[in-house]
Amino acid sequence: MKTLQQIRAEVDKIDEEIASLFEKRMCLTDDIAEYKLQHGMRVVDQEREEEMLRELRYKATSEFNAYGIQEVLKQIISISRKRQYQILTESGVEEDLGFEEIDEVYKHKKVVFQGVEGAYSFAAMYVYFGKNVDCFHVKTFKEAINAIIEKKANFAVLPIENSTAGIVTDIYDLLMTANITIVDDLILKVEHNLLGLPGTKKEEIRTVYSHPQALSQCKVFLEQYPQWEIKEYSNTAAAAKKVMEDGDKSQAAIASKYAAELYGLEILDNKIYFDDQNSTRFIIVSRNKMFRANARRVSICFDYKHASGSLYSLLSHIIYNGLNMTMIESRPIPESPWQYRFFVDFEGNLKDSAVKNALRGIRQDADYLRILGNY
Repeated sequence: MKTLQQIRAEVDKIDEEIASLFEKRMCLTDDIAEYKLQHGMRVVDQEREEEMLRELRYKATSEFNAYGIQEVLKQIISISRKRQYQILTESGVEEDLGFEEIDEVYKHKKVVFQGVEGAYSFAAMYVYFGKNVDCFHVKTFKEAINAIIEKKANFAVLPIENSTAGIVTDIYDLLMTANITIVDDLILKVEHNLLGLPGTKKEEIRTVYSHPQALSQCKVFLEQYPQWEIKEYSNTAAAAKKVMEDGDKSQAAIASKYAAELYGLEILDNKIYFDDQNSTRFIIVSRNKMFRANARRVSICFDYKHASGSLYSLLSHIIYNGLNMTMIESRPIPESPWQYRFFVDFEGNLKDSAVKNALRGIRQDADYLRILGNY
């Protein structure tokens, strides 16, 4: 009987042979890429790949080995494709991504936001565009996006995720269908404050209004005042507006400092939330496909065939091009029950060769790909 050391020595020798054969195969991959480039052929030859997998499967001595051979060959074929895409890019064969590089800072434009003055979307808009921004508000996220599409505004400010509550699913669903582009983003720290009419004492308060999420995030603070009646309201700014309009010192609202300034309310207690890291990321969207020279985040969404290893195969285009994926989310595809569209963010710029290679590969392998923005 062989010793473990003898068995491992044989395995090491076989692994060295596999590595050598892989190197030889990749050299041939370069030759294939050059041939396809000269003759205007596509990188993917699905019929050829399926034939290879079938033939090699029959050479296996067991069903387990047959499956293993197929999986290994699928990965080798996938790696070969990625190398061919790199050669195409290195040879100057590039796809037109349809995006225009600009130097403009997005100022002095018409901006739309969802909600009312004093809400956190309003605050994010002020932080990004400045207090002299030409703006208007709408009731829903869809109305904000329609305002962009219908050219009533140049940009919209929309919340896309919160550090504690997670993604804003409505925004992801709208990104799936609306022909808009993410051109920038910003993170706004959510700082809830207790607001009341000027001169109000806490002892006078009987009712506190705010959005359910804000009330939840201030739960620890509110538990100190069990005598207060807590009432949910449509949003934080609307709650502040109600307190101002009612003119009743027994009422208070939980909202931002921007709402306090706008509605002439006094901050009775500040930073009353329990999570000091609570922040919301907002995106700036436009109907124009544009990106700045210093953009460092690429956002895409894609559909793919639901087969073993398909998602890994698509994401591997990001991995093999040395790019760092920073986010992945999925949302149901309305017209295809029990199938999902994936949203992925990764670091890079549309001018980078690695990004071009990754996008070329994903576009070839996916059923659908859309670049949501580079910002």
